[in-house]
Formats: sequence, C-alpha cells, structure tokens
Amino acid sequence: MSENFEMVAKTFQGLEGVLSDELKELGAQDVQQGKRMVSFTGDKEMMYRANFCLHTALRVLKPIYKFRSADADDLYEKVKRFDWSTIMQATDTFAIDSTVYSESFRHSRFVTYRVKDAIADYFMEAEGRRPSIRLNAPDLRLDVHISGDEVTLSLDSSGEPLYKRGWRVAQTDAPINEVLAAGIIKLSGWHGQCNLVDPMCGSGTFLIEAALIAANINPGVYRNDFAFQRWSDYDPELYSKIYNDDSGEREFGYKIYGSDIAVQAVAIAEANVKSAGLGKMIEVRQQDLRELEEAPEKGYVITNPPYGERLRPDDIAGLYESIGQKLKKVFRGYQAWLITYDKELTSLIGLHPSVTYPLLNGDLECELREYVIFDGSYKDMKRAGGTLRNEGFRASDKDRGARRPFKETCGGDGDAESHDDGGKPRRRFDRDKKGRGERDGGKPRRFDRDKKGRVDRDDEQPRKPRRFDRNRDERDRRREQRREERHERHESLLDRDAFFHSDKFARQVLQHREPTLGKDAEVPIVRGRRKSWKRNDGSNENGNPSTAGDQ
Repeated sequence: MSENFEMVAKTFQGLEGVLSDELKELGAQDVQQGKRMVSFTGDKEMMYRANFCLHTALRVLKPIYKFRSADADDLYEKVKRFDWSTIMQATDTFAIDSTVYSESFRHSRFVTYRVKDAIADYFMEAEGRRPSIRLNAPDLRLDVHISGDEVTLSLDSSGEPLYKRGWRVAQTDAPINEVLAAGIIKLSGWHGQCNLVDPMCGSGTFLIEAALIAANINPGVYRNDFAFQRWSDYDPELYSKIYNDDSGEREFGYKIYGSDIAVQAVAIAEANVKSAGLGKMIEVRQQDLRELEEAPEKGYVITNPPYGERLRPDDIAGLYESIGQKLKKVFRGYQAWLITYDKELTSLIGLHPSVTYPLLNGDLECELREYVIFDGSYKDMKRAGGTLRNEGFRASDKDRGARRPFKETCGGDGDAESHDDGGKPRRRFDRDKKGRGERDGGKPRRFDRDKKGRVDRDDEQPRKPRRFDRNRDERDRRREQRREERHERHESLLDRDAFFHSDKFARQVLQHREPTLGKDAEVPIVRGRRKSWKRNDGSNENGNPSTAGDQ
C-alpha cells in the first residue's frame, strides 16, 4: 500500500464545502476547507481519483516544499537548496504558476522568474546543463503559492485546468465555467431525482454537467491526459483500474431540457451534447423564454441569465420581469436556482428568495438565489407545513475557512540565519534602520536627495538631459506604431469572434459536428467506459494500435 501525503484541491470561492463533500465521498482523509481550496491527505490512487472524479475542483496539487521567506534573495537561495534531482532531470521541461498574497512579494511574475532561476542554477552547478521552460504540455508543472512569508511549492498533478473537460466543441459569448456550473447544481441539491430545465442554456454547460451528475459519470472520462501521467512514478495499471471503473454509475429516469432564444446557441449546445455522448438524457430546442407556456412535471430550474455586463439584451429589464412571471405561472411547484449579479435587475423578478449565497463568477461578485415556487395559495402551502425559508442550506459549511497549520519542510542549518528568535523571518522594517542607506562612501538614497530628484552638488555644471527626455520624437513614433498594431490585432479578433457566433458557423457546427477529442474519444459513453483507455502508450485494451491523438 502506497504512503499517504498531503494534497490541495483548488476551487472557486463559495464551492469549498461542495468540494469537501466530494472528497469525503471519494475516501479522502483529514479534509480541511480553506479559501478557494480544500486540503486533504491520501495515496497515489486518491490523487488519480481526485483528478478523474471531482466535478468542482480546478486543480489538484501535491505540496513538496514549504518554508518561510521575506525577500527575493532568500527565496532564491531556499528554492535552490531543494534537491530537485529527486523529482526531475536536466533534460525535462517545466512550467511555473505563481500566486502571491504578500507585502514582500508584490509581483507573481517576478516570483516565477526567481524560482525558475533557482532551479536552472541548481542543475547548472550539479550537471552543467539546465532544464528548459515550456508553457504547453511541460514534463513538470510547478505551483508556487506565497501568503505573507509562507511559501509553498507544489507539483501540479492536473496539467490543464480540470474545468477543461474535453467535451466542448464551441461556445457562445460569456459561457459559465464548467466547475462553477457543477458546483451550482450540487449546491441546489439536484442529483437526478427529477427533471431539470435551463431556459437560457447558451452553449449547454448546465445541461451537460447536470447529466454527468445525474448518471454519476466521472468528468475525467473525456480528458486525453493529466500531468501525473508524465511523472516518473506514473502507474498506468492503477489509472486503468480507475478509468474503467463504472460501478458507481446509475441510470437517469428523467430528462434534462434546455432552450435558448438564439439559433446559433442552440446549434452549439446540440453539438456539445453530441460530443459528450449524452443525447439520450438532454433535449435542446430554440425558444424564447417569454413565449414559454408550459413546463415538464415538477422539477428544478437552474439557469444563468445575462447580467448586462458582457451580454446586453435589448430589453434586459423586461427579460428579468419575464423570468419572474414565468416562474410564477409556468414553473409552479418547481425549485428555481439563478446566479445573478445586478441587484436592481434581480429585484425585477418580484420574488423573495429562500437562499442567497455569495459566489464568484470570474471576477464578478454574484449571488446564487433559490426561489421556491409553491403550487396553490400561500396559505395552503403553510397549512401543509411548507416554508419559503431554507435555514439549513449548507449548514455543514460553518467551518469554511479553517486553515491547516503551516509547517516548514526545508530544514538545514542555513535556515537559522534568516530567522529571529521566534522562528519567524525578519521583516524588512525590523532591520537596523541606521544600517540602511547610510553606508560609508555609499550613494545617497532617493529620500536623501532634494525634492527635484537630484543630489546636491558643489559645482554648478548644467545637468545632463535625463534618459526619458532623449529622442522623444522617436519614442512617440514607436508608441503610435504599437498602438496601430494593437488596433489591427483587435479588429482581426473582433472579426474572428463575429464569425464564431454567426449563423454560418452554427450551421457548420451542425453539419460537421467535429469534436475536439481524438478518434478514440468519439466512441459514445457506455456506462462511462470507452473502448480505448491507453491513450499515451499507443495501444488499446485489445492490444491493437490506438488512434489516440489523431485529430
């Protein structure tokens, strides 16, 4: 049995509790919620399963090195001190993602450069050669997280973010993220126990994610690869067992309905549904919400209406009024869940929410709202013991924000030089102020100079022109040239986006239906199993050459 180790699953703010529940169902141990992340422990099989099975995780990280640092030089030295030969070779390629919340380190790109330099110099001194940076499909992807003076270096076991499922053929304007969509469905409590309707389905993200949840299909079944498959300790037989395990899948006895006013959105949604192999569970049609007169038997409405930020319908206020009218008249007996942004627009729905839950949709601070649409009069609903309140919603999330204690793993005698008696790194403002800038024979610091920014001189020789005063005409010419080039690129992007959202492109999608997956992935799901799982070693389960990777 392999040894357990610590892991971190990253997610969106507001989905920590849902991700925690998913991890516990998978059998993860020591699950603790943090901000936009959940930490847990498990073995190699748990790491594989977390990547393959989680609906609400963005990445799965494996921390390998923790230490404290308060300046760039100390960061460089401690990263260089790590024995990088245990996880990579000089012939490997690597990439670095940095996230920084610190007063000492203000630029994540600068942190990336310093960590890259430390790793490169480590191999240059040890072997006389260095590994190369590669942004696309590197052999090893590192994650650097700095909070205050706490530095954590992790291996990224996912590679491409996990929201890139692999089923998407195309997308409409402003599509909702797959992980966020799955999180909203799980927050609503829907798991396939009734019908589900999305009357503004766009490219079909809610529809497909709902079908995966209803049938308990692992989202990783569409992926061509994960980063851990390029690690030296990768176990293909273990991954084979996880990939082909369909014992948890179930039949879905209801239907998922989607509609949209835009013809091209419906075409793209249908193509995505076919690419995912879920056509038997999902029905999509073109229809204006305001023309909707009937709905299937009681179920759930889950939708993401336009906010007026990126998508601007002609009458967005009228759209929100129509949402409220249709919920009250057409979807009686339903539970409706909407993710909203503008409170003034949301008030036009004219219903009191039973749940208001904060969520981040990109950089927009949104709210997930539940509306209970009871059938009959309010008094009859109360007599039957019903209520519009949902006081127990996500009661298990009370400990959200708990944080695993930070424990350094660097060790060594050299660490004591950069720490105070309390074991914490010295902050810049704790150093000897008299020793800064008042060095014998040193240049005066900027705040020692006169207000004009020049050091006082005994002579009165004219000052040389400063660098930014020279060649002003040439500088302005180059700036104008760059502006024109950016404008041309912008115009070309606008033309391209206009084509991707045109009726012509929608017709092409319907005609050709070319999924982004390889030929082996075009085989429809049969209880979650595909005929070829060994995509990376060139053979399928029958021992014949595989066509994986052909586009």
